[in-house]
Amino acid sequence: MTLVPRPAVTSAALLLLAVPLLAGCAQSVGVAVAPDATDPDCARVVLTVPESLGDGLAEHRTTSQATAAWGDPADPVTLRCGVEVPGPTTEQCVTVETASGTTIDWLVRADAEPADGAGDDPDLALDPGSSDWTFVTYGRDPAVEVHVPASVVAERSTSFLDALSPAIAQVEATRSCL
Repeated sequence: MTLVPRPAVTSAALLLLAVPLLAGCAQSVGVAVAPDATDPDCARVVLTVPESLGDGLAEHRTTSQATAAWGDPADPVTLRCGVEVPGPTTEQCVTVETASGTTIDWLVRADAEPADGAGDDPDLALDPGSSDWTFVTYGRDPAVEVHVPASVVAERSTSFLDALSPAIAQVEATRSCL
């Protein structure tokens, strides 16, 4: 006796198996891949990133190699390893030192114009939450970029960057901010 599967039962079973897989895909965050994302140091960075960046910024899966994302999937904090390595610059460079003694140098870039009345003076602060911020490691190859959307800046400090220090430290520092 030969059993022939009933198409309706087979289709229903496949649909039930596919629903959890599709639900997992819906939670992935699209992040553009960086030019040097295949650098082996980037794999070490991404494998070491924390599962959360403070209260309310849980990690999400991403769509590209050497990337990570946290927070609201519609407007997340993102990390990309393998971005262009910055050369000597006059951009604002800050050193973040953690309690463990790890130091990371970051170039800090506001992705908006300064507040009214600030003119061209880069030392005048932007209105909190009025701008996205991008932080790029300085003195490390490959370089790592962290993008923080204005919605996150408006609600909290960017001090959560220190939580990324152990991951960023996977790439050796060869220069530092002056």
